[in-house]
Amino acid sequence: MKFTAAQIAGILEGEVVGNPNAEVYKLSKIEEGTEGSLTFLANPKYTNFIYSTQATIAIVNASFEPEQQITTTLIKVEDAYKSFSKLLEYYNQIKLMKSGIEQPSVISEGVTYGADLYLGSFCYVGTNVSIGNNVKIYPNSFIGDNVTIGDNCVFFAGVRIYSESVIGNNCTIHSGTIIGPDGFGFAPQEDGSYKKVPQIGNVIIEDNVEIGACTTVDRATLGSTIIRKGVKLDNHIQVAHNVEIGENTVIAAHTAIAGSTKIGKNCMIGGQVGFAGHLTIGDRVKIQGQSGIGKNLADDEVVQGSPAFNYGDFAKSFVHFKNLPKIVSDIEELKKQQ
Repeated sequence: MKFTAAQIAGILEGEVVGNPNAEVYKLSKIEEGTEGSLTFLANPKYTNFIYSTQATIAIVNASFEPEQQITTTLIKVEDAYKSFSKLLEYYNQIKLMKSGIEQPSVISEGVTYGADLYLGSFCYVGTNVSIGNNVKIYPNSFIGDNVTIGDNCVFFAGVRIYSESVIGNNCTIHSGTIIGPDGFGFAPQEDGSYKKVPQIGNVIIEDNVEIGACTTVDRATLGSTIIRKGVKLDNHIQVAHNVEIGENTVIAAHTAIAGSTKIGKNCMIGGQVGFAGHLTIGDRVKIQGQSGIGKNLADDEVVQGSPAFNYGDFAKSFVHFKNLPKIVSDIEELKKQQ
């Protein structure tokens, strides 16, 4: 798909300096620009590349005035970085403008769906599923019985949505993610074996949620596992049964949240964080990567660290660890007295 400088300037409300008919069909970094590519200059550190780039079109700030000869066509905008991001979003929307039902695919009895549905080949949609308008479900995806999906959702290839799950509007779920498998519930028996506890709840995902690739959100034992509106989950995250994640919380990859833990609003959680079960994490909490969370956290706490050796030894050591600043101060004072 090709765009001219004039078309791009129209989308961005910018001014063309150069050839308005110059065409591009791909994107590039400014230092790696080639003929037919579109790039941008926002960081002054990269200004020297604007004079050597082979990109056909470059988006620049309106204040930019070249000090050397430039061969690329410029599009001047108020904020080059924001405009380039806007253009990426626009381009992404065009890419996702698919519609129609490809074959082979299976749509079971009682399914309802809105306008502009795209259902890729080798998809299965179970009974009594409700799908909103402008939903895109890419090939090899599975939608279980009694699932509800809102408007403007995108499920990339290989997504699995188990039965009874509820997905809100404007949600994006990336390839390999599974929503609604059984939670990890097993009751120990007298003979040392374990008996499975039926997991009969569901998963509720509210509006404007994005979930990365290969993440798992388990269904509740009873009730619902809930991902509140605006949450952003990275790739390879485990969300266990009956967990609740508050509005606009962001969580990086390889984090694991054990059952029934409640995480508040607007939290920022780094990668490889582990949560014990049945915890309550307050609002606006920040947790550094690789931390191990074994207790409740109040609003606005910022924490880091993880127990990595015998728990009993750690508990004894921690008494001294938290007093280290005072201990060091005492030692320094003793040195002075010698």
